[in-house]
Amino acid sequence: MNHHHIFGPVISRRLGRSLGIDLISYKTCSYNCVYCECGKTTDLTSIRKEFFQTGDIIDELDKILAPSPKLDYITFAGSGEPTLSLSLGPVLAHLKKNYPEYKVAVLTNGSLCTDPDVRRDLIAADIVSPTLTTATQQVFENIHRPVPGLQVTDSIRGIRSFRDEYKGEIWLEVFLVPGLNTSEDELEKLRTTIYSIKPELIQLNYLDRPGTEPWVSPPEPLLSGRIREYFAEGEIPVELIGFDESAPFLTHDDSTALINETLKRRPLTAEDIAQMTGLSTPEVRKKLALMVLEGVVQAKSGDRGIFYWIASDGSERFSDKD
Repeated sequence: MNHHHIFGPVISRRLGRSLGIDLISYKTCSYNCVYCECGKTTDLTSIRKEFFQTGDIIDELDKILAPSPKLDYITFAGSGEPTLSLSLGPVLAHLKKNYPEYKVAVLTNGSLCTDPDVRRDLIAADIVSPTLTTATQQVFENIHRPVPGLQVTDSIRGIRSFRDEYKGEIWLEVFLVPGLNTSEDELEKLRTTIYSIKPELIQLNYLDRPGTEPWVSPPEPLLSGRIREYFAEGEIPVELIGFDESAPFLTHDDSTALINETLKRRPLTAEDIAQMTGLSTPEVRKKLALMVLEGVVQAKSGDRGIFYWIASDGSERFSDKD
């Protein structure tokens, strides 16, 4: 079945078996991050609006959740910043009222948490995972290339305000970009800021697939281990995120449709797709080879192997010329 706003279930590196909800037009965001696996932001904005009819999204959700699928989370994520959508609050409220058996998470860059309406929309979530990569403006601009005028101090203030109002769990993501936010001075300022926010969990993330800019690379294991130890000196648990190779997954009747919908949102290797669909890796490779020949899927070699994706606008999403 082809769904417009719902994707997966997929294996999320942070949330396990997750059904995704994408409320945003492709690559609409307040950031244009150098590491984004979804490619360059094409609509850089901080203005909230209803991108799609809220009723259509709820109808789609109801059809998918009717058979009570086994899920770890329902997650607001996708190819843009979910808090830009005015549908976030109503859809989240619908989920908590009608499907209380499911936990709901929101992955956000945190830039709109200065808005009381955004914080109010997020209150019903079980987990909110904002991103904070730095406490200094220059590095903030170098990594995120935000909407003009957006200040990292404002983002931090907004996340702190949300912390004061929110009773659920904050899993704060720190995306490591070697050479930009991994110096001793940067890490010290960032750790002090994070400790003041008091999240339930710190998740250190890094790029393990093609990003927007080809020069972005993952940290060396020794460096990432040291950073983890450094952040763990406080009382807040720290995780170094990686793809869970042992996580089980349910099969999907329409594997080709699942591959299509997932590859539109993020690049994956054949091994990733095999784990997410329950198909064998050789079978996935055959499907991908055919899709590449048909021009449906694009491919590029990365550190973990060959990554495949579908560009929603038909353009090259990852180019060494970017």
